[in-house]
Amino acid sequence: MPEEAILEPDLPICDAHHHLWHHTGTYWLDELLADTGSGHRVVSTVFVDCVSHYRKDGPKEFRPVGETETMEAVAHESFSRETRACAAIVSHADVKLGAGIRPILEAHCEASPRFRGIRHAAAWDADEDVPGSHTLPPPGLLADPTVHEAVRELAAIEGVFEAWCYHPQIPDVVALARACPEVPIVLNHYGGPLGVGCYAGRADEVFADWRREIEALAACENVVVKLGGIHMPRNGFGWHRQEVKPGSDEIAEATRRYPLTAIDLFGPERCFFESNFPVDAVSCSYRVLWNAFKRIATGFSDHEKGLLFHDSAARIYRPMEA
Repeated sequence: MPEEAILEPDLPICDAHHHLWHHTGTYWLDELLADTGSGHRVVSTVFVDCVSHYRKDGPKEFRPVGETETMEAVAHESFSRETRACAAIVSHADVKLGAGIRPILEAHCEASPRFRGIRHAAAWDADEDVPGSHTLPPPGLLADPTVHEAVRELAAIEGVFEAWCYHPQIPDVVALARACPEVPIVLNHYGGPLGVGCYAGRADEVFADWRREIEALAACENVVVKLGGIHMPRNGFGWHRQEVKPGSDEIAEATRRYPLTAIDLFGPERCFFESNFPVDAVSCSYRVLWNAFKRIATGFSDHEKGLLFHDSAARIYRPMEA
C-alpha cells in the first residue's frame, strides 16, 4: 500500500502511551523518533511501563525503579530533538503492597522529575485463550481493598494510576475509582474490548457489554480514557494477519464507535489518543494510525481536537519542557 499523506500535519500531538524495550525486538529512542518524525507533529510522548531495564539486584519491590532511571536518561537524550520523548514517565510498583508502596513511589520520584505515576497491569480473563498481563494478576485485583490502599498513596505525589484491564473487568475499575476519588485513574486502551477466545465473532455483543460498563465508569469524575490500543491481536480485528496492512480509512471505520462513545460519555476533557507503539505496530504504521485518529475526530471543533490530541493528556501528565 502506498504511504499515506499526513492529515492535519500541524495539529500538536502528545502521544500518551508508548513503550521502549529491547526484549521483544528493539524499539528504542531511534525507532520511536523515526515514527514520531514520520509526518505528524508529535511534540511530546508519555512512556508507560513494560518491564524495561528493571534493576537486576537489590530488593525486588524496588527493581522497577530502574525503568524510571533509564527513561530519565532517554528523556535527556531526546530533548534536542523535535519530539520530547519520555517527557512524562509512568513506571511500575506492586500495588499488592498496600500502603507499603510509599517508599517505592518516593524512589521513583527521586529517580526522575518526569515520574508521573504507576501501572500494575491487571488484564485477566477466565478464558485461557485470552492472553493475560505480564504481571500475572489474579482475578479481581483492582477491586481489592489492599490495592486501593496502595493507589491512594499516589495522591501524596500527585501521581496517576494506569488501569489496564479487559472489558469484563471494568466494574473493578469503577470500584477502584470510587475508593480512590483523589487519584486520577487512567483507563488504558478503552478498557480492553476483547475479540479472541470466547469473544471471537461477537463484536456487537462485546461492544454492547463494554458500553454498558463504560457508562457506569464515566460517572467517576476522576477517570480519564486513553483512546487507542485496540489494534492488538487480542482485540480481534485480525489486521496482524494481513499481508497488506489496512489504511487509515479502514481502521477508522472499524474502530470509530469506541472513541466516539467514550468521548460522548467522558467529554474531550477526559479523553486523549495514544499510539500504544510498538505493540499496535503489528496492525499498521504510526503514520497510518494517527491519520485514522484524525479521521475519527473530523467532526470535532478545533478546540476539541486540541484536547483530544494534546491538551487533555498534557493536563494529566504534565510533560516536562526540558
